[in-house]
Amino acid sequence: MLLLLTGAAILRVSLFSDICLRYVKEGLQPFLIASGFVLVCFGLAGALRHGLRFIMRRESTSSAPAGTAAAPDGHDHAEVPGIAWLLAAPALVLLMFAPPALGSYTAARDSPKVVEVYDHFKRLPARGPVPLSLTEFTARVQQDRAKSLSGRTVVLSGFVTPGKNGTWDLTRLLVACCAADSQSLTVTMHGVPAPPPDTWVKVTGTWHPSGALGTASAALALDVRSLERIPQPLSPYQDRPPTA
Repeated sequence: MLLLLTGAAILRVSLFSDICLRYVKEGLQPFLIASGFVLVCFGLAGALRHGLRFIMRRESTSSAPAGTAAAPDGHDHAEVPGIAWLLAAPALVLLMFAPPALGSYTAARDSPKVVEVYDHFKRLPARGPVPLSLTEFTARVQQDRAKSLSGRTVVLSGFVTPGKNGTWDLTRLLVACCAADSQSLTVTMHGVPAPPPDTWVKVTGTWHPSGALGTASAALALDVRSLERIPQPLSPYQDRPPTA
């Protein structure tokens, strides 16, 4: 029964919805679906075998002569101990209540993501606000010697994490496998009040001049001109440029 419940819970969050993307990368979804089917099959096989054994035990009990001796220790080992059903509680919780994706609480306590060194940067569009992922924004601010973001308006998206001294950060959590190995990318926001923590927003602004742009001393910060609340993306751990 426990295998059946667990398998059904896994299928609920991976096959019948995309809730599993709150916990794992997209590439692992097919493996979750396969494991859910395997658990359901094992659970059904166990339930069928237990049902047949129950029927056979009833028939043998009804045909046995009165006064048949019980097991040597006085216990009926064919019955599952009642306390074992407590193991079904976690499976029921997973089946009925799917935990949310990681958010500001984790980001505030997480290790920062180290952005890899870029060999080169693509030329930015000549005009208009430039949508960037937090990864590319971080790399251009601290690595691009051509200072491509100088005076350029960019568009970023992420969720709100409270910062220090009344500031707030735009944050993305990145995972290599699942939520357990998450690392955070943050950009400090200036110029607008902080929305509630964990709110997903799209911000438009320019690099906040602090430090030398194109070097490691450059601040990962943005002077915000406009802010728009957006729904949480389907894959919250994919750091992608915001869409129009």
